[in-house]
Amino acid sequence: MVDKEFLRRAIAAGAGREPADLVIKGAAILDVITGATVESDVAIVGDRIVGTLAEYDGREVIDGRRLVCVPGFIDTHLHVESSLVTPFEFERCVLPHGVTTAICDPHEIANVLGAEGIRYFLGCSERMVMDLRVQLSSCVPATVFETAGAALEAADLLPFRSHPKVIGLAEFMNFPGVIQCDPGVLDKLAAFGGGHVDGHAPLLGGKALNAYLAAGIRTEHEATSAAEAREKLAKGMTVLIREGSVSKDLHALAEVLDADTASVMALCTDDRNPLDIAEEGHLDHMIRELIRLGREPHLAYRAASWSAAMAFGLRDRGLVAPGWRADLVLVADDIASCRVVRVIAGGRPVSDALFEARVPVPPVGLDSMKAPVVEPADFRVPAAAGEVPVIGVVPGRIITERLAMRLPEEGGFQLPDPAQDAIRVAVVARHGRNRNIGKGFVHGFGLKRGAIASSVGHDSHNITVVGIEADDMAAAANRVSALGGGFVVASSGCIEAELALPLAGLMSLAPFESVHADLLTLRQAARGLGCTLPEPFLQVAFLPLPVIPHLKITDLGLFDVDAFRLLGA
Repeated sequence: MVDKEFLRRAIAAGAGREPADLVIKGAAILDVITGATVESDVAIVGDRIVGTLAEYDGREVIDGRRLVCVPGFIDTHLHVESSLVTPFEFERCVLPHGVTTAICDPHEIANVLGAEGIRYFLGCSERMVMDLRVQLSSCVPATVFETAGAALEAADLLPFRSHPKVIGLAEFMNFPGVIQCDPGVLDKLAAFGGGHVDGHAPLLGGKALNAYLAAGIRTEHEATSAAEAREKLAKGMTVLIREGSVSKDLHALAEVLDADTASVMALCTDDRNPLDIAEEGHLDHMIRELIRLGREPHLAYRAASWSAAMAFGLRDRGLVAPGWRADLVLVADDIASCRVVRVIAGGRPVSDALFEARVPVPPVGLDSMKAPVVEPADFRVPAAAGEVPVIGVVPGRIITERLAMRLPEEGGFQLPDPAQDAIRVAVVARHGRNRNIGKGFVHGFGLKRGAIASSVGHDSHNITVVGIEADDMAAAANRVSALGGGFVVASSGCIEAELALPLAGLMSLAPFESVHADLLTLRQAARGLGCTLPEPFLQVAFLPLPVIPHLKITDLGLFDVDAFRLLGA
């Protein structure tokens, strides 16, 4: 219920009878629906815009001359955990880029800690400056073909349904389970029927897509081609254009964004780390790139705001107009540059003081790393006759190829072959439930020596390690455990670079500036091993994702996503 005194003040200020709390003077307002720009004051009371297209007096005034006022940006799908920092540090990192609302799926921490992880995110969301909305993780674990730290059924999620920060069910990754009417899947869909259900169905089309959408799923971020996006749009989906640190689909989908589709397309980052945010930006980067690729500016800004809000039922934001939430971004007058100058979140100008006033939320999952100590012999792969399956990494995509290679062998064991860029890959179970180690080979990293290990391994977040020498793989994996989770680069038995991620083995407790600096060191160390991938650590993290085609690896072994079975099963 809205406070009556607030309503009286808002109405009186809108009518000009009383001064507003805050007035932006003389900015050019961009109408993201028509594309028109009109110079005007913007009057704000509390968290609400109360006046535009007129002059106003305010208790606080921001000079908006030579600036353009646009609606705050909405990231429609992301995993805060992939920023490698806590939710508090995440907002300190992205709010200055104009992201006033983020819709997150705490899927990563939920796969480690279960409901405790969701409670942590909701606790943070209640104390943040930006509006962090939470989708309830629908697939924990994502499949039965990996070992997760937790399992969440419909009954585990229902207690969170009425939380004011909860929108609905997060990305329903188990699309085969939907299509085949798996009983547990149906329980979740039925329990949240009538609410928002986010999708996740890469390369799905035809009648299989029809069956998936018949479940009531309306949004999706996995389209990687214009043809795939157009089919999903034609079947009533809102397509979320994704541009993360690994999955980069904006260039493939930009041509689809036009006057006919901009109201049913939105933007998301999914997984983006502080290094890329610092170097390129966040949604502001996506807006710039869409305009550079020939999209009309107001359509790019619409997809980043109004369209996103409508798709997820956030009916109070997305326009610079009276009665709408005062999430506003002031950009330089060259709107194509999307250079953010000032941000207002919920009527409050964003400042260091706002961040410093937040009440801390204690970290969770500081003892989540329970992997056994591993030895070099644990990474040996028994020799097989003929060609062996090899995961093929595609830079800039989380979809992998299924390759076949003849690899050398010695003493009854298969060996890596750097000449073919075929190196070892292994997934070590880390949740203390078993001692599984899945082993295989991967192509595309370019490593000539050493190893890279990570406790960020979508979706169950076991330890994933790639390398040439088994000794270095063991050293890297064991160091990840000792850190309480993190990224490690090892070579010749020595640790060359590391980043500790002790919060559930996924997030640092340090400021994002420190994480950024450590990532630069890690990237340089990886390149020193010969790595040719621009973002090797997130690329490692997606190797064990068994719901993204085509060949992946879990702690149970190599997994054929197309057949949805373990190889040899």
